[in-house]
Amino acid sequence: MAIDSPPQSSESRAEIVRLAALATGDEKHEASSYSTLDALTVLYERVLRVRPAEPGWPGRDRFILSKGHGPAAYYAVLAWRGFFPEQWLPTFMHSGTRLGGHPDRLLVPGVEASTGSLGHGLAMGAGVALTLRARGSDSRTVVMTGDAELNEGSNWEAILLAPVLRLANLTLVVIDNHTSSVPLVPLDGKLAAFGWAAETVDGRDHPALERALRRRTDDRPIAVVADVEAQ
Repeated sequence: MAIDSPPQSSESRAEIVRLAALATGDEKHEASSYSTLDALTVLYERVLRVRPAEPGWPGRDRFILSKGHGPAAYYAVLAWRGFFPEQWLPTFMHSGTRLGGHPDRLLVPGVEASTGSLGHGLAMGAGVALTLRARGSDSRTVVMTGDAELNEGSNWEAILLAPVLRLANLTLVVIDNHTSSVPLVPLDGKLAAFGWAAETVDGRDHPALERALRRRTDDRPIAVVADVEAQ
């Protein structure tokens, strides 16, 4: 899709995240921000249909950051995309800020769901996708989780349900930094066994991420495992 302004370099966006991560408090989760930055950049630069000047536009695609810990990268990408001024970024996790340690949909333009309590985003995303389909909308719903977050059983209830409902407008992005304490390998194979169209890509490779995230099917949800520790 066309974007409203030329993208900055990946290095510039990474620097914004590093600056935003210099926050007060003990739960900044910098590693979570670094692991999600590439997938978030590709989504908002090349894939998601959004209008930053009109965050509530009915025709928009919906994105839910279920991996709501350490949202500095999410805030940085939303600011770069024009949802709110970049001047907000240095206030991350300071007293009185809109940019808290977990994203709040009532405070931050562009945030669809208040998240941070892990294991809830995919179930919400399945409900959003079902609602959009019932309305006759062609909008997509994209949910981002982490591999360790998939240890939460509620995710697997949603993973089981989505193919049964044939939610072809739902995409799951799993940021795989190999931190899960439960053996899920191969993750794409497990998701495929539940009926998802699943594949693993290098989570730092922007063309590969774009190709996988743009993929659509007629009858089943998409899962993209973004391996950010690929050798």
